[in-house]
Amino acid sequence: MNIWSKTQEKLGKPVDIASVVFLRWAFGLIILWEVIRYFDHGWITDYWIEPSFHFGFFGFRWVQPWPGDGMYWHFVGLGVTAILIALGLFYRWATGLLFVGFSYVFLLEQARYLNHFYLVCLVAALFVVIPANRAASLDVVLGFCKGRDTIPTWSLWLLRFQIGVVYFFGGLAKINSDWLAGEPLRTWLSSRSDFPLIGELLTQEWLVIGMAYGGLLFDLLVVPLLLCKKSRKLAFVGVLFFNFTNAILFSIGIFPWFAIAMSTAFFAPDWPRRFFVLPRYGGERAWSALPRWGMGLLLVYVAWQLLLPLRHFVYPGNVSWTEEGHLYAWHMKLRSKSGKIRMWIQNHDNGERSEVDLSQFVENWQARRMVTKPDMILQFAHYLGHELSEAGLSNISIHADSRVSLNGRRPQALIDSRVDLLKQPDSVWPKKWILPLEVPLDSRREASR
Repeated sequence: MNIWSKTQEKLGKPVDIASVVFLRWAFGLIILWEVIRYFDHGWITDYWIEPSFHFGFFGFRWVQPWPGDGMYWHFVGLGVTAILIALGLFYRWATGLLFVGFSYVFLLEQARYLNHFYLVCLVAALFVVIPANRAASLDVVLGFCKGRDTIPTWSLWLLRFQIGVVYFFGGLAKINSDWLAGEPLRTWLSSRSDFPLIGELLTQEWLVIGMAYGGLLFDLLVVPLLLCKKSRKLAFVGVLFFNFTNAILFSIGIFPWFAIAMSTAFFAPDWPRRFFVLPRYGGERAWSALPRWGMGLLLVYVAWQLLLPLRHFVYPGNVSWTEEGHLYAWHMKLRSKSGKIRMWIQNHDNGERSEVDLSQFVENWQARRMVTKPDMILQFAHYLGHELSEAGLSNISIHADSRVSLNGRRPQALIDSRVDLLKQPDSVWPKKWILPLEVPLDSRREASR
């Protein structure tokens, strides 16, 4: 038997389904909680109904919000699918609809990009193919599928791999000069100096550097430590401490709880049976070996997850500055950027130059994100050019002067203001009109004197 066949057989071997059932419950309930938060905070109106323009993702600019009250009903649908997933009812349909529905919301607005929303899309896609409804589900109770005590090995390891990718690349991205110098963590912690009991402690340099290096080592080592039985419990205590700390100090939504839940995948597959009464269906019937086409798809997915976060290395410059290759790379909480932008239209028929009032086109929260992201500036310029062309103005050029501060540096120009943005292609190729970062991090201290 060759290595390929042995691998197929091993990935098809049965393991206890209990841990995957727990992950199904946790995933459904966490998504339901997120949907409730969007209704409770009025974010559906703020982010998808009030804006007249939305910053799309490359290749998905055509994705637009539902008209009227459609977005409210869409989120109702997401909540229903989350409940169905937790209950294990109509599981295949529910997971498929949640994947499509949540991915749709994710793709609507680049200014709302969050790494953990991308992770939700990926995990939803994995649950579509993982038979997590074969135990403790209404599908089994109602006879829609047969109950099983086990699940194929690849199902569990695929979830482990996915959370491992997040931790590893999150740690790899922290190996940069700014993070190792304590930024932007120093800035964020100092802003919490009024925090009860420990506020003054958060401004101490030893704590800033300790947390910076501790966070880096945690991300890089937590998965190997969770995989090792001897260190697993201690590593999970670290997971709890790390994520509870993030939840308390930073506003990052559901991510800490999602990360904690996903990290339980590294425990023995039967661990939930010690805490919950789960039904037994008798016998350890073997699952079929993973077919060749399944192995092929699995390898493609693994390769995609391993290569996509590395693409920023093929772009010139600092990824935190240029933003080229930043998306989908697990660069989490690595930079603090702020700035101001001026945009103007040059009419080449009469020589007039007119300033663009951004408030007439985008919301304040969109503008704040756009200022620091060249691809969003370009996308808006193309949108504005199209609108003006429709109004009869075609012989024009659009320019922008964006002054940006990265991790507390003195502001510097982000893009070449002489460039006509209308003539620049919207593509994945490096943008030569992005100016290189030249201001050193030391300028942060000089500016504060």
